[in-house]
Amino acid sequence: MDEQLRVGLVGAGPWARTVHAPGLADHPGTVLAAVWTRRAERARELAEPHGAAVAADFGELLEQVDAVAFAVPPAVQAELAVRAARAGKHLILEKPIAPDLPAARRIADAVSEGGVAALVVLILRYAMETQDWLADLAGSGRWAGGSARWLTGALLGDKYGNSPWRHEQGALADVGPHALDLLDAALGPITRVLAAHRTGEDLWHLLLEHDGGATSTVTMSMRLPIEPSVVEVAVYGDRGYRVLARKPGAANAAYTALLDDFAALIASGVTGHPCDVHRGVHLQRLLDEARALATRPR
Repeated sequence: MDEQLRVGLVGAGPWARTVHAPGLADHPGTVLAAVWTRRAERARELAEPHGAAVAADFGELLEQVDAVAFAVPPAVQAELAVRAARAGKHLILEKPIAPDLPAARRIADAVSEGGVAALVVLILRYAMETQDWLADLAGSGRWAGGSARWLTGALLGDKYGNSPWRHEQGALADVGPHALDLLDAALGPITRVLAAHRTGEDLWHLLLEHDGGATSTVTMSMRLPIEPSVVEVAVYGDRGYRVLARKPGAANAAYTALLDDFAALIASGVTGHPCDVHRGVHLQRLLDEARALATRPR
């Protein structure tokens, strides 16, 4: 690109401070141009070290940027992302992209109407080890099934323990999109959620059906005091058993890869991508299905 993309950041929480802001400020194709949150002092604390402006409101932020990155709860993102897309701004969306499927579809419609690029921060998909793992699976034939385990105490600690939306929506909304996305990419599109159960301690169990006949399971919680956390995805079949485990500290490198793709999409005028807004809508449908099954009277 001839010029850096001016990106505005909405949000100033832990993920915004440790991943979004430094990633946008350091990438050669982007500049962190402005920050906005509903608490001006928090926006200033994040913006000043990176030389970014502090926007007085969301409308002012849109006037200063070419793209918007979000690090806010799903319901807030769903409302503001539609406004940004309609204003012709490209989007970096956190997962889940919305609180429910209708809201996710409104974002996708606005993105399509605006002709803008919109990538979802499915951070594990951008990691080199994930790409190598998926490429190996694709070249090894058909797999019969798989599983994902995501067991952490993230909501018991200080970093995310004060996040109301994570406590309310639980592991399904926060880490569920990652697990569903990886199993979907590894085994083929998930066609439906066959079963879902949530305990009172927010331990989730899902049973999934994939196009082509494979089945998979997901077990996840963010309230288990496990150290170190267990994060792994596996597939199995005639060719054996293949495991992908998350490497600690890999988020920043993966976010840089996301920005590589984001800048390339905008420079080329292409909007389609494996992790674009339509992927976000697909995952939102599965989240809604799982939540409905888990809360259905027995």
